[in-house]
Amino acid sequence: MKVTGFTFIRNAVKFDYPIIEAITSILPICDEFIVAVGNSDDETQQLIEQIASSKIRIINTVWNDELRAGGYVLAEETNKAFDAISEDSDWAFYIQGDEVIHEQYLPEIRRSMEQWLDHKEVEGLVFNYLHFYGSYDFIGDSRRWYRKEVRIVRNDKRIRSYRDAQGFRIEGRKLKVKPIAAWVYHYGWVKPPEKQQLKQLHFNRYWDKNLPDGDKTAIIEPFDYSQTDSVAWFKGTHPKVIQQRIDKMNWEFGFDPTQRNLTLKSRFLHWIEEKSGWRVGEYKNYKII
Repeated sequence: MKVTGFTFIRNAVKFDYPIIEAITSILPICDEFIVAVGNSDDETQQLIEQIASSKIRIINTVWNDELRAGGYVLAEETNKAFDAISEDSDWAFYIQGDEVIHEQYLPEIRRSMEQWLDHKEVEGLVFNYLHFYGSYDFIGDSRRWYRKEVRIVRNDKRIRSYRDAQGFRIEGRKLKVKPIAAWVYHYGWVKPPEKQQLKQLHFNRYWDKNLPDGDKTAIIEPFDYSQTDSVAWFKGTHPKVIQQRIDKMNWEFGFDPTQRNLTLKSRFLHWIEEKSGWRVGEYKNYKII
């Protein structure tokens, strides 16, 4: 069984992406790793090149900055990395630049890939998610956060990244997948407030073509993390590869998890989910078989 990891990245230093942690978190169970490095304004190329592994293969890409609707440029970059995967690979393990896998899940992930390797009807594996918010001590627990997504797919080039690269489709339909007892730790909403605001102002342009590029000389106000609707204390441990980043956290995030900023309807739906595990009306970008 051959496994290839793949990801895309641009301006990792400028926007403070934990891309090194993302890649190295799954590198032990990958035979090769494709990194699509986009045209950057910082030292992203050098950052990736410093990873001491012969498994890493960098491809250089140029983002279509005119593709400014629905986040489709992210899917386009994902596909570039996916298409560069060697033909003899069986599975493709996708990870985004702000996602990290805890080392405790690597044996289970490998076991699942081996279990379903010869079951061609299984086109992918769907992971659970933890979305950290504000600091490394809190996770978002409202309905705004997706709970699962596909992160391992067959090396079938008919598979395409979907919309803003959240999931995948094959010839327009949802992938047939099996669930896996592993979690993706999503750290996209944990970074210095100044970096977070800069990232939001930049990336919002890829969802709305009517947004201006903005004044690069303007003073950027820090991101206001207090505007969230609901968070909960994180009671587990973080992946070892990100511990150094956690130790360097230099901003304060204070939020009372008991004070939920939810509508009456959201509170009711949240209560149902807490009691039963069922998320009413949940969107699933896959089909569990």
